[in-house]
Amino acid sequence: MSLEQVRRALESVVAITVTPFDSAGGVDVDGYVKVLARYVDAGIGTVTPNGNTSEFYSLDPDELALGLRTTTDAVADRVTVIAGVGHDVARAVAMARDAADAGAHGVMVHQPVHPYQSLDGWVDYHRAIAEAVPELGVVPYVRSPLITADAFVALADTCPNVVGVKYAVPDPLSLPGLIEAVGAERLAWVCGLAETWAPYFWLGGARGFTSGLVNVAPHQSLQLLGLLQAGEHEAAMAVWRRIKPFEDMRARAGNAANVSVVKEALAQLGLCRRSVRPPISEVSPAERDEVAAFLASL
Repeated sequence: MSLEQVRRALESVVAITVTPFDSAGGVDVDGYVKVLARYVDAGIGTVTPNGNTSEFYSLDPDELALGLRTTTDAVADRVTVIAGVGHDVARAVAMARDAADAGAHGVMVHQPVHPYQSLDGWVDYHRAIAEAVPELGVVPYVRSPLITADAFVALADTCPNVVGVKYAVPDPLSLPGLIEAVGAERLAWVCGLAETWAPYFWLGGARGFTSGLVNVAPHQSLQLLGLLQAGEHEAAMAVWRRIKPFEDMRARAGNAANVSVVKEALAQLGLCRRSVRPPISEVSPAERDEVAAFLASL
C-alpha cells in the first residue's frame, strides 16, 4: 500500500479497537476478532489497534503485539491497519518496526506523556519513529494545543511518510489555520475526538474522524460520514443527535468511562465481557441502564 493510499484511508471513519478480556484477565482473542469482524463487515475500512480505546497503557508488550497481529491476521487484506505505538523513543521505534513486520500499513504515534516537552523535542520524537519505518505512513496523535503550525511544518518537511494528523484538541477554530500553514494537500487531518466533534472539525477541514462507537454501532458512524461527505448537514446533525447520548456517557468525569461504556454496550450485545483494567473501572448499575436505553433507541 502506497503512502498516498494510507493518507486517503484516513479520510474516513477510523475505528479504534477494543481489547476484550477473558475471565482470567487475559486478552480474549476470539472476542477481539468477533468485534473487529463485525464492523469491518459493516464497511469500516481503516482500523487502529492499540489506541486509547484499546486500553493501550494497560497492556503489556506481549499483549500489544498480540492485538496488532490479531488485527493484521484477521483483516489486513481488507482494510488499512494503522497500529498504535508510543512510550519512550526506543520502544516506539521497536513497536513501529514490529507493526511493519506484522503487515500494518501505518502507525499512529500516541501523544508523548513525558511531563516536559519542547516543540523541537516533539518533532525529534516523531522523526525518529518515521525514519525507522520509511515504508509506513506515520500519524501523530496530538492532544496538546501547544503543538504549533511550525512544528507540523517542520515534521512534514523532514519526513515524507508523515501522512496525517489525529487532532484531538477540542478547538476546531484552530484547525483551518494549521491546515493552511502546512498545506491542504500534504496531510490528512482526522478529528481525534470522535463523532461528537466530527461535524465541527469537518467544517475546519478534517475529512475523517476516529471512533469507538463503531465497535457497537458501525452503521451510525458510517452514516454520519456519508452525510458529511454529501454536504447534507441537517441530516448529519440528526444522526449526531441520535448518537450523542452515548458519546456524552463516555465523556463524563474527564472521559473516565470512555472505554467502559463501549465495553458495557458490547457486553449487552453479547460480543465480549465488560471487564476493564485499572485505572479505569466498569460503569455503575445506573449507567448500565443508560447504555441499555441507548441500544434500545437504535
